[in-house]
Amino acid sequence: MTEQTDTRSAEPQRLRALERANEVRLARATLKRSIALGHVSAADVLLTCPREADSWPIGELLMSQRRWGTTRCRKFLSRNQIVETKPIGTLTERQQRILVEALQASPETAMAASAPREVREMALAGA
Repeated sequence: MTEQTDTRSAEPQRLRALERANEVRLARATLKRSIALGHVSAADVLLTCPREADSWPIGELLMSQRRWGTTRCRKFLSRNQIVETKPIGTLTERQQRILVEALQASPETAMAASAPREVREMALAGA
């Protein structure tokens, strides 16, 4: 009888975990679209680090930018001695600063930074 009780009490927790995972996936998809469209820069995401982006691998964030593929991402991160699977939320302040400065110096990411501030803030808040 205890097996049934354990199964019943674990069921709502499992469902809550699935719901949370779906929320995070949807928020990341919205954030990815905003980055791809240039409304938000990857540097903005690194600086604000929304809760949904906490466990997001840095490589996926960088590749969501226009014209950033696997090779460019790997080269960029290896120059800065960061593995592409490292979650954004675990970056040190120093690593964040290095990445933000390097991204802001990149001409492709400068276009995203030129988007109106209100648009960037709305995109980050919606994520």
